[in-house]
Amino acid sequence: MRNILIIEDETSISNLIKINLDVAGYNTKQAYDGLEALELINNDKFDLILLDVMIPKMDGFELIQKIKHINTPVIFLTAKDSVIDKVTGLRLGAEDYIVKPFEAIELLARIEVVLRRYGNDNNIIKFNDISVLLHDRLVKINDTVVDLTLKEFELFVLLLKNKNVALSREIILQKIWGYEYFGETRTVDNHIQKIRSKLNLNDNIKTVYKVGYRLED
Repeated sequence: MRNILIIEDETSISNLIKINLDVAGYNTKQAYDGLEALELINNDKFDLILLDVMIPKMDGFELIQKIKHINTPVIFLTAKDSVIDKVTGLRLGAEDYIVKPFEAIELLARIEVVLRRYGNDNNIIKFNDISVLLHDRLVKINDTVVDLTLKEFELFVLLLKNKNVALSREIILQKIWGYEYFGETRTVDNHIQKIRSKLNLNDNIKTVYKVGYRLED
């Protein structure tokens, strides 16, 4: 079940949103000012944040900038309907900007759209007994967390997203390290060997002669 944080200082509006989300099957928590919301965000994990712009102690525009690093999608719910405010909200990273008053059915539809892009189903990639949690940058074998470096993680995700496709060392260097291929293959080869060892994938990550690597079922 998806967890949604409602940040709205008007109690009646907050409660109405909560009722509609609860009926739709979401778990909800409520915050009534920016500082309270920030504390909840720092101590819990949410799949989506509904954020009013004009809230006490820290407004929505300031709050969204403080939580960018957690990569949780935000939908602004606000009475501020000027084009400048909408553009500001979207440029700050909001996924959507809904002007009050709005119909509950519209809010639910927009929530569904955002969660399809960021939801838990898209957050987890499975391969055999391995689970990759993209947002958390975690890799587990069954329930045991495997310690991968950032580049090892990114390389393994690249292989997963291109399963059964041969990836050249050139492509891997461009995608993971961000530079062109200049004949240096040891970096890629070393990382592949570490991934094979840590995730027990010697039989699945194939070396493609004179090309690169391929992850196979």
